[in-house]
Amino acid sequence: MDFEKLGAFYLGKEYDITTGELLDQLLMYDARDLTTHAVCVGMTGSGKTGLCIDLLEEAAIDHVPALIIDPKGDITNLLLTFPELQPEDFKPWINTDDARRKGLTVDDFAAEQADLWRNGLSKWGQDASRIQMLQESADFKIYTPGSDAGIPVSILQSFAAPPLNWDEEAELLRERVKGTVTALLGLIGMDADPVRSREHILLANLIEHFWRNKEDLTLRKLILSIQDPPVRQLGVFDVDTFFPEKERFSLAMNLNNIIASPGFQSWLQGQPLDIPGFLSTPQGKTRHSIFYIAHLSDAERMFFVTMLLNQVITWMRTQPGTTSLRALVYMDEIFGFFPPVANPPSKQPMLTLLKQARAFGVGVVLTTQNPVDLDYKGLTNAGTWFIGRLQTERDKLRVLDGLESASSEAGQALDKSELSKIISDLGKRVFLLHNVHEGAPVTFQTRWAMSYLRGPLTRTQVRQLMGGQPPDKEVKPLPQTKAAAEGPLTVSPSISPDIQQIYLPMRKDVRTAVQDLDIKRLSDVQSQLIYIPSVVGMGFVHFTDTRRKVDEREAFALLLQAGNGVPRWEEAEPIDISPDDILHDPEPDTQFHQLPESMNQQRELKKLQEDLATHIYRNRSITLLYSSVLKEYSHPDESEREFRMRLTQAAREKRDEEVDKLTKKYEKRLRTLGNKLRRAEAKLDKKKAKASSRKQEIAVSVGESVLGMFMGRRSTRTASKAMTKYRQSRTAGMEVKEAEENVEVFQKEMQELEQELKEETALIAAEWDETLQEFEEVPIKPRKSDVQVDMVALAWAPYWSLIYKDRIGEHTTVVPAY
Repeated sequence: MDFEKLGAFYLGKEYDITTGELLDQLLMYDARDLTTHAVCVGMTGSGKTGLCIDLLEEAAIDHVPALIIDPKGDITNLLLTFPELQPEDFKPWINTDDARRKGLTVDDFAAEQADLWRNGLSKWGQDASRIQMLQESADFKIYTPGSDAGIPVSILQSFAAPPLNWDEEAELLRERVKGTVTALLGLIGMDADPVRSREHILLANLIEHFWRNKEDLTLRKLILSIQDPPVRQLGVFDVDTFFPEKERFSLAMNLNNIIASPGFQSWLQGQPLDIPGFLSTPQGKTRHSIFYIAHLSDAERMFFVTMLLNQVITWMRTQPGTTSLRALVYMDEIFGFFPPVANPPSKQPMLTLLKQARAFGVGVVLTTQNPVDLDYKGLTNAGTWFIGRLQTERDKLRVLDGLESASSEAGQALDKSELSKIISDLGKRVFLLHNVHEGAPVTFQTRWAMSYLRGPLTRTQVRQLMGGQPPDKEVKPLPQTKAAAEGPLTVSPSISPDIQQIYLPMRKDVRTAVQDLDIKRLSDVQSQLIYIPSVVGMGFVHFTDTRRKVDEREAFALLLQAGNGVPRWEEAEPIDISPDDILHDPEPDTQFHQLPESMNQQRELKKLQEDLATHIYRNRSITLLYSSVLKEYSHPDESEREFRMRLTQAAREKRDEEVDKLTKKYEKRLRTLGNKLRRAEAKLDKKKAKASSRKQEIAVSVGESVLGMFMGRRSTRTASKAMTKYRQSRTAGMEVKEAEENVEVFQKEMQELEQELKEETALIAAEWDETLQEFEEVPIKPRKSDVQVDMVALAWAPYWSLIYKDRIGEHTTVVPAY
């Protein structure tokens, strides 16, 4: 079976619903049709999960990344792929209850499942090599927000200021703010009306204030802002009249209870909620990220899904438009997230994706086994419907109504009575496919999944499957300072009036500092906030390169710790701080480390300022990646992962263009050959009919001759006639043979031409895949005049001095608090 075609998903074979027969015609689904989104409905046991896993497997093979929201745990089966198909591969994952019900031991049941999968794959033309290809085509990961069973997910990124322009995207950003606030208040059990709720209005205004000013938020910063709002007027009232301070404190306490809960700490650690990191590995390999949320409460699920979808929209709006499929967003059960009347926070971002994602090449696939309580008006944007066996007549009528609306939106007529009859006759693994891009609906049976469909995985099994895999990027413990903790501590030292001194802000409380130690079973922890003298240097460097379209102004901030020797900027560490973060007074109840005499002299700081400009000029550069084939440079603020993803999409578009052009070229030749073949087949049928007729004439003529002999009438005329008929029959037989040979010639030419098309298509794909591996690094360095040093000052950096005990003994250390 020839189903390995670029941009075409092998989902099964067409099925004759009237006879119940499986046909030979493959069901090949055009991947680009997913940019107009898809809906899959079917009751439990209809084969819906198998179909959707088939679709995701095909997407992975075609290097299409996917974000997969898995509320029940079924789609985690994507990681259960065993190329060897050995019983020992299946054994850890079989359902022991199924084995017991069948009266089999675990080993026997594992062997039975291995045979079942081997035979099932073989029946559908698949083998171990295709499973191996699936594993090599994409990286599959399971993420578990609120848990460390899989890879944990940090939601802190969700509160970062979106990289969008408020003047151009105000409506979209306000929708995101509204959804974020509604989901956040849902965590404290508050069903807040965005228009009437004071809590909702206050939080929405606070978030908009910070985001408009390009300030990233944390939950801590948001909670503190509730008590002391930077927004002093809401509507015509001042904030204290609109929402009195005492009542704001109550809201702040409710939100603080969430982040103070030990269980919530797992929401703040792990892989940042950064979409490119979920679509690709750091090396640029396609990734399918499965978000396992079966363990979460309803409020927590709603919160996470809303945060994730909003992040997808923000990322999507920064991408260029395309007609090729860039990525998939798949949700395995949308019941409760997309209702017809209510407006949970997840509904608006889903509607936004259904309406806008097509232009960016993002396909949305939504599935459900509860087809009644869905917003079918919103689903009219879906161009593909996979409909499986349904449980009730009511379910069928609701689906048909939704299908009719979608068809009307696409300008197509729909025969509801015919589709109703087909849906009523659907069996297990048999689906009705209605695609607005095709002429008519088709029924098909799904192929055998390469993944082992054992059912939902538990958190324990997810932990076993992921094996403690770390995230690509996470919050790392800060390195301990070189400053000696045992140095003498004094009150604030006397500073020369010529010296500018500043204080770095304290960003970590003692609890976080202890967590940074990453040591288990601590006890008797004692802490003291101390200031250690350092030098901070801040400024800007300008990178310009007209040919490569670089015009980047980059801020820098370096922290140089005090030491006994001559301070050198080469030993400085970069810090995330801006002039607005600088404090001019210390924190209360702090102590100070002794100040070296060299740092209390103006001339030393002036020399450090001169050295800093030289250091930045010599050592600071930005490196661009360059693809000579696609003639594309990376952007200065673009990671290698993001550049590879952009190139992958550009290569996919070029590939699709070349394949389309090649297909059109071959279509003309195939059409000509097809016409010749059909004429030859028609001619063959005609010759066969003629030969058959001649054979009948011979039989009649011979019968007449024999009858004449018995009757005593011998006629040379009759014999001659019989011989003539014989010659004509022989000639007709030769003509049939010649016609059959002609048909075989045309059939062979068709097969050779199709094989030639397949090989040339594969060659195009291979050539474009190779382009993604070839990069050059292009450094861009500043001119000396492009370095601007704004400040070199004595900086007091806050540290936590910690004394603690563990199983070994008592220890003293210092941990940065900035």
